[in-house]
Amino acid sequence: MIVNLAAPAYRRLQPQEPQTFSQENDRARLTPAAMAAFRNLVRVWQLTGAEAAALLAVSPSTWDRMKKPEWKGELNQDQLTRVSALIGTVKGLRLLFADRLADEWPKLKNKGSLFDGETPVDTMIEGGIPRMLDVRRHVDALRGGL
Repeated sequence: MIVNLAAPAYRRLQPQEPQTFSQENDRARLTPAAMAAFRNLVRVWQLTGAEAAALLAVSPSTWDRMKKPEWKGELNQDQLTRVSALIGTVKGLRLLFADRLADEWPKLKNKGSLFDGETPVDTMIEGGIPRMLDVRRHVDALRGGL
């Protein structure tokens, strides 16, 4: 048996373009998993329907339809970005705190300058995507990830 020592035994990883959620096929592929994760987040964080709708930037009546597992719609680029930021926050919280505190933290009033005495959920609702990304970065920084 002849072994070619010049050829790597592993597949070289190619740089990938950043995920933008702008392509329809990406949105269609990612929506089911994103919605399953978001529904779970709503349950674990004990969000009201109004809070869930506001975080996803939909009306409460639209959220009532979307929260059902049989919903077959497609999230838009903005909504996928929101879910991505929220799931990143969940991941960071799970690495930082024990499960119970990780699940409760988003609804606890916070004295940090980012929150100004409000809860992280209220801060993210008020500030939209930019604030969601700020909260995610804040959690990552707390755990030493930045």
